[in-house]
Amino acid sequence: MTAPPQSIRRGLPRRPGGPPWPDAAAPPSPAPPELSDARKSPHLRPSDTLTPHPDVSDAHKTRVLPPSDNHGSGAALRRGLPRTPGGQPWPPATAPLPELSDGGKALDSRPSDTPMPPPAIAPARPEPSDAREARALPASDNRGRESGVAAADDRGRESEVAAADDRGRESGVEAADDRARESVVVAAAEGASRGPGRGLGGWVRFAWWRAIGVVVGAGVIVLAARGVTTLPGVPAFLERYPGAYALPDGAPVGFPVWLNWAHYLNFFFLTLIVRTGLQVRREQKPSAYWTPAKGGTKVSIHHWLHTAVDVLWLVNGLAFVVLLFATGQWMRIVPTSWAVFPNAASAGLQYLTLDWPTEHGWVAYNSLQQLMYFVVVFVAAPLAAITGVRMSRWWPQDARRLNRIYPAPLARAIHFPTMLFFVLFVIVHVFLVFTTGALRNLNHMFAASDAVGWAGFAWFAVGFGLAVAAVAAARPLVVTPIASLFGKVSSR
Repeated sequence: MTAPPQSIRRGLPRRPGGPPWPDAAAPPSPAPPELSDARKSPHLRPSDTLTPHPDVSDAHKTRVLPPSDNHGSGAALRRGLPRTPGGQPWPPATAPLPELSDGGKALDSRPSDTPMPPPAIAPARPEPSDAREARALPASDNRGRESGVAAADDRGRESEVAAADDRGRESGVEAADDRARESVVVAAAEGASRGPGRGLGGWVRFAWWRAIGVVVGAGVIVLAARGVTTLPGVPAFLERYPGAYALPDGAPVGFPVWLNWAHYLNFFFLTLIVRTGLQVRREQKPSAYWTPAKGGTKVSIHHWLHTAVDVLWLVNGLAFVVLLFATGQWMRIVPTSWAVFPNAASAGLQYLTLDWPTEHGWVAYNSLQQLMYFVVVFVAAPLAAITGVRMSRWWPQDARRLNRIYPAPLARAIHFPTMLFFVLFVIVHVFLVFTTGALRNLNHMFAASDAVGWAGFAWFAVGFGLAVAAVAAARPLVVTPIASLFGKVSSR
């Protein structure tokens, strides 16, 4: 159903002093179609009275106008600010109630029969020159200026970003420089801890400076020892205790052949023990493993070789001790008098002054030698064996009480220093052999003779070459076929 057409609501004039718009003679527009209740505006109600909004106070009540041509209802009119400075509030109190236009934009339109006064124009305020120029320019110029301003802003932002990037790069460069300096310091520290640099030249310089340090240190020690011999009472002490005492009656003289062989085998096995022990200590991922043929704990191939050589070394040492006491040779290395201690001190002071005591090794050792051999055979060797067994696969792992009494860390803390003691002893022993009559001493140890000749040296050269070859061959490629005879070798 179509509603009857309504009268046209007229709004503000199009020009100052003109009639309201649209023209009164214009044909009325058809009424808008009815809306459903769900689509009706919540702000328009068919009522002639002012209806307050439910969510606002009385001071902010909303006027809702009915869609009619009643321009002169008696409803109260809210008045706002004056149109001219110092004037009355607008609209005047006698003005009829305005109504909304079709578009809902004009709220203060007047009826067609009421002339509308021209709007008051406030005096223009001075504008900045840039604003006047902008108003005077055409739209294209304004757009150009706006583009220029935008471009300037973009350039400003780009400059700020570039400056920030520069600062970031400078900070990054400084950070990189700091990291580089730290790397240099760390590398220097690591190089100092590692020793010489790579290459033959680095090792030559390292050995040269260490040799100079050893010579200087030895010179200081020799001068200090010589100074001690000039102190009151020291010359008399050296005369009373020359460095050796007489052995008991019946002590054997000379070295039998079995002792020469035991002495060499001890050197050979000890060299391999040190080599394999260092391999076990340093290895992180073994290249091969060995498992007993009857099953058991799996160990690395280097560990197996170390243990195997240990067993051979212990067998040789046990035979050596048995023969020592069977033949009376024990009296040469076991102290039989308390005079051994002052004589050992006297012999040590004479060694330090380079005025060495007289050597009669074919008959008897001096007291310092006797004490050292006793420690090596009866103290250091058993200590190395006991600590080695504790760390081997033969130790009962389930013996809780025994493991608590003798823990593995304690054995490990003793085993390695014991190995270092053996290494130091061999170095000093060989040095004294070559500096106190090399040919005679080598004949004593390798040819069972007291003569001065080259036989002992030849045997020593052959034996030393075999030891070096064995150390070079202590690797999985050579050891695996031998280990396979006693168990299973695998890569995992």
